[in-house]
Amino acid sequence: MPYTIARRMLLSEQGQSWKKDLVTEENCPWSPLKASCLYGQLPKFTLYQSNAILSHLSVSLGFYGKDQREVALMDMVNDSMEDLRSKYVTLIYTNYEAGNKDYVKELSPRLKSFETLLSSNQGDQAFIMGNQVSFADYNLLDLLLNHQVLAPSCSMGTFCQKWAAFQARPKEVAGYFYAPASGLDPKVEEH
Repeated sequence: MPYTIARRMLLSEQGQSWKKDLVTEENCPWSPLKASCLYGQLPKFTLYQSNAILSHLSVSLGFYGKDQREVALMDMVNDSMEDLRSKYVTLIYTNYEAGNKDYVKELSPRLKSFETLLSSNQGDQAFIMGNQVSFADYNLLDLLLNHQVLAPSCSMGTFCQKWAAFQARPKEVAGYFYAPASGLDPKVEEH
């Protein structure tokens, strides 16, 4: 579920409808089929991986940069976010008790490159690149929300400004969290 947040925010802001349909092992009629599927995921979709789906939606809806340079830079930033997300997921699911204190201590330095990038782009625009939101912005916001839950006292000044900028957007991405279809608390994603 954590990987769906950026996609749902992007779709919500663009007025695209989506439905949260939580599938569990108990209510999954196709569990036996999953073992034969690519990556063990459902055959209904042409794309199986979360970032591939996010990239496809971003290209389709015009959120993937205006030229090849921006595309390459967004991919670089998104890959960096996934590196941090991978460390976060490892901590949460396999090493929380033993690794939490060190992870939180190292978090501010890990976020520094993202903060530098945000603060160097168009001042208070708070976008990763240019003057328009991109798929990488949605993914970064998702990453921020996870880390705010994990380490609310961590220094995330630029990120907090970014969150405020998203809330102030005309179509208000923050409103996504309050949408009945999201089924989410506005500050905490289901894990």
